[in-house]
Amino acid sequence: MSLGVFRIRKLILAATVAAWVGVCALPTVVNAASSSAKVAKAAKASSAKAVTKRTAVSAKAPTRKLATVQSKKSVAVAKKGSSRVKVQMASGKKPTARQVAARSEVRKPLKATMVRVMAPARLSMGEQLGLRSSDDRLELNSSVALVIDQETNEVLFSKNDAAVLPIASLTKLMTGLVIADANLDMNELITITQDDVDTYKGSSSRLAVGSTLSRGEMMHLALMSSENRAANALGRTYPGGLSEFVRLMNNKARQLGMGDTRYVEPTGLSSLNQSSARDLATLVSVAYERPILRSLSTSPGHEIELGRRTLHYNNSNRLIKNPDWEIGLQKTGYISEAGRCLVMQAKVAGRQLIMVFLDSAGKLSRMQDAERVRRWVEVQAETPRPMAARPQG
Repeated sequence: MSLGVFRIRKLILAATVAAWVGVCALPTVVNAASSSAKVAKAAKASSAKAVTKRTAVSAKAPTRKLATVQSKKSVAVAKKGSSRVKVQMASGKKPTARQVAARSEVRKPLKATMVRVMAPARLSMGEQLGLRSSDDRLELNSSVALVIDQETNEVLFSKNDAAVLPIASLTKLMTGLVIADANLDMNELITITQDDVDTYKGSSSRLAVGSTLSRGEMMHLALMSSENRAANALGRTYPGGLSEFVRLMNNKARQLGMGDTRYVEPTGLSSLNQSSARDLATLVSVAYERPILRSLSTSPGHEIELGRRTLHYNNSNRLIKNPDWEIGLQKTGYISEAGRCLVMQAKVAGRQLIMVFLDSAGKLSRMQDAERVRRWVEVQAETPRPMAARPQG
């Protein structure tokens, strides 16, 4: 009996201890659960408050932009879409594809689009007259060609030699002839002014306004490199002015019997400067008699000093540096109305020849025509002429 009572007391004691331990631990668990719930509730309240605040700010910003800048509606909409994406990301929501696209569109830099428009090519006067379709036995590129023996005046080759066309910078050969015959001081200094700037074609020049060179250097650049401002300055500073100079150019043409020729200015930039191959052959023959024109027009290159700068000019005729050629005088020319032009005095196969090529298509075509004529003349010189039959009896 005493043993049973002892066991019952032991069980009661164990139960009492377990109950006491449970009661002591219960406040800690409750407090932990309560604290966790409070933290979660506070975080949720803070997140909701932040979302509400951001939403209010985001809603106000586009509204202000829409109210103040009506002309930038597309930009405001894009910004509004970007704000919505940010709000949704803050609240844990996934933005839609349209909103993501709007956001990326805002960040993408705008690129300017350049559209190139090709201007139609201007037809030369030779093309307008149908001269480029003319055939010849040498198959030249030039619409007009004339080859004359300078000593005998024998015409070796001709093609549309009576056609009157713009002559471009071949004009400068007459400019040089008038200056050479006037016996002016070639050391006199001439300054480039705004009046020398091209108003016909808007072409550029390495001679800036204010550049000062001697008359001889201006003439050198005009004949060798076809420098337009130099040529105009020569006419402008002539005694009596530019109008007097142009009048003398036309007088000289009439004196030489150049009835197809007309000049309106000294550079050749105007398409109203016109002539024929026959007249130009006469001009080349007369100009060849002036040593200064022969020397300056066939100079391979020339350097000029302009302050701290040194400018190097080359001859516009690449045949000058070709050892196969013996050129005594030359001049090139080009404007769109005239095509590519070239006049030369050269020794070929022992003969002094004058060559004229007008309205050639292509940058190198006039040089190619000159080469064809030279080879043709050389072949003709090598071909033996038939001997006259001896009289019988």
